[in-house]
Amino acid sequence: MTASALLDRQAVVRRGRRLTWATIAYNSLEAFLALAAGLMAGSVALVGFGVDSVIELGSSVAGLWRLHSDESVADRERSERRALLVIGCCFLLLAVCVLADAVGTLVARERPKESFVGILIATGSLVVMPLLARAKRRVAAQLTSRALTAEARQTEICWYLSLILLAGLVLNAVWDWWWADPIAGMAMVPLITYEGIEAVRGRTVCADDCT
Repeated sequence: MTASALLDRQAVVRRGRRLTWATIAYNSLEAFLALAAGLMAGSVALVGFGVDSVIELGSSVAGLWRLHSDESVADRERSERRALLVIGCCFLLLAVCVLADAVGTLVARERPKESFVGILIATGSLVVMPLLARAKRRVAAQLTSRALTAEARQTEICWYLSLILLAGLVLNAVWDWWWADPIAGMAMVPLITYEGIEAVRGRTVCADDCT
């Protein structure tokens, strides 16, 4: 690798670290607010969303570790495999939590109180998460990293879950459709599970030509 190419790669790595730290900061705030609002409103969906955010923190930490192990090809390859495994496990744990929350809500027929704080949290994530996911996908493509692609994908899935949460909270507040959120959450489980299995197997497809 030429000196110019090395400097370019280091600049991309630094950008990736900043994006990952931003994701960690946002998910930490999101988890705290969602758990607090969910407990106050008695909303299983909001509590589940907070737990999901905690799981996504684990994925981001793995991505950050991968970025800090980019100095040599040997370190890069070793951290790539391990980070991809951790991120894949986070996907699978996320699928289990989403499914458990959805089934628990349907069985209990729990009707949560209206939560305008929850609506604000979900709306904020709808704005922030796509921007972070898009920027992280570019970094993953430039570094040809399957692990970072998977981590960016989990950020993208957080956007989907935010959309489901927002729809459920609004439908519950306006029409008392308490079952809308768990049904939508269950529909997401196959996608999350597939992403997790692919990541654990090391077969996540990168945004361009990752090898």
